[in-house]
Amino acid sequence: MNLRKLGQSDLNITPIGIGAWAIGGGKWEFAWGAQDDRESVTAIHAGLDRGINWIDTAAVYGLGHSEEVVGQAVRGRSQRPFVFTKCSLVWDESRTISHNLQAASIRREAEASLKRLGLDAIDLYQIHWPAWKGNPESDSPGSIEEAVGELARLQAEGKIRNIGVSNFNAQQMARALKVALITSLQPPYSLLATEVEDSTLPFAHHHHIGGIVYSPMASGLLSGGMTRERIAAMPEDDWRKRSPNFREPALTRNLHLVETLRAIGQRYNVTPGAVAIAWTLRNPAVTGAIVGVRNAQQVDGVIGAAGVDLDTNDLLEIEQSMALQTAGVR
Repeated sequence: MNLRKLGQSDLNITPIGIGAWAIGGGKWEFAWGAQDDRESVTAIHAGLDRGINWIDTAAVYGLGHSEEVVGQAVRGRSQRPFVFTKCSLVWDESRTISHNLQAASIRREAEASLKRLGLDAIDLYQIHWPAWKGNPESDSPGSIEEAVGELARLQAEGKIRNIGVSNFNAQQMARALKVALITSLQPPYSLLATEVEDSTLPFAHHHHIGGIVYSPMASGLLSGGMTRERIAAMPEDDWRKRSPNFREPALTRNLHLVETLRAIGQRYNVTPGAVAIAWTLRNPAVTGAIVGVRNAQQVDGVIGAAGVDLDTNDLLEIEQSMALQTAGVR
């Protein structure tokens, strides 16, 4: 795969990265259900063996467990991939998640992540959220400026190599930039989540902040492998059961869109999910897409996205399909 320079850093990354949200396992607020750690490690190895050179995780995924699994997977590799993780979401003994932007908390998180990952330095350390659950930033201890300032100190100490932000809007990125150089932005972006096209991605692109987008397949909904039966059988601790995109009336429209992606994918010999990922990668503000994998077979279904260059007719077909669904035409 061709490499792309991430922002103003020295990180040259593949267009696809391995996402480690789901491999955090079950029994936490935003879980995807139970997960076999051995399958997780095998999936990560499969992606790395196919040429992917970065992994994105977060401390909160599985309340530390995802980072432990990633650490296990990269340990002993002859060529270690870049490892990206996140901070600002913390939890207590009752497993209740809260938000903290205070410098001391950020430092504690960084030290804990380094230990779980088994690394001397984190390649990209990102503030996971500027605020939490729709609450104003003032409801959290600390501030964006305080958090970014501490990241700059950690960077100067060599504990992190680059500073990133996740789920920030343009105004929040502008505030962060006044404190330190920001390498990347991680927003949600897919055919079902295009809001960041209005100002967030353009701001990042203008300021040479690399975009690494998450959920390009809308949390698996656009993968081509999702069915009503599979959704109905999801465990109760899979957060997607509560997502409007996985429920009617949106579900019928979304599954129709998958069939359009499937038809396009057949022309390129790739899956609908690969087409959905390729659609995000065609945006000049997007450097890479984070693709979650839970087993080695899923790697085969997404790896082809890096080689798909959607043409004008493909994009028009997708646009028309979405317009028809919005209008209620089948």
